[in-house]
Amino acid sequence: MVTLLIDDKKIDVKEGTNLLRACLENDIYIPNLCYIKGMQNPPASCRLCFVEIEGEDHPIASCTVRVRDDMLVHTDTPRVRRLQKTALQLLLSVHDVDCKNCPANRKCGLQDMARFLKTALKSNRFDLFLKKNQVDQSHPFLDYYPNRCVLCGRCVYVCRDQQKLTELTFAQRGFNTVIGFFGNSQTIPPSCDRCRACAEVCPVAALLPKREI
Repeated sequence: MVTLLIDDKKIDVKEGTNLLRACLENDIYIPNLCYIKGMQNPPASCRLCFVEIEGEDHPIASCTVRVRDDMLVHTDTPRVRRLQKTALQLLLSVHDVDCKNCPANRKCGLQDMARFLKTALKSNRFDLFLKKNQVDQSHPFLDYYPNRCVLCGRCVYVCRDQQKLTELTFAQRGFNTVIGFFGNSQTIPPSCDRCRACAEVCPVAALLPKREI
């Protein structure tokens, strides 16, 4: 076990524990989207879970850090909050903010973070960039809404690492990046219809089972 100080709160955790996990399990909330408990190597793709660690020159994504003894961590500093708000606004610049018509309304990861960071869901800081395709219905069991998707990768992770399937992946590049499907209706296993793990783990209702539409 090691002892570290997070926002003046002393906690004891197992050496080598992921710092984000250590914070969340000790009731210290850090905004995050791409982390799922049990991940060995979080992708740090959402760029939201920044903290400041004494001895480091710049804020660091907490999901990429392993705890060590006598570590001093600050989660609520002006630099951290500025980076988190910018990351959230960038996500919202490619997100169709239509909360009242979204199945994730009131249980949405973006709403939770906007509330925590005291920032609006609609901002004029960045131009809005939405994809032309509103819904991808090519999967036999799922509908995918690319303009809701925040590309957190949770669905890819649970499909590959928890369900031991390889049905989902990232496709294309840059602003055009989406979640893509391997195979076709003949090659996708019937178990995919019963799984639902990817839809359940999505924080923004970008993946929905067809029969629930």
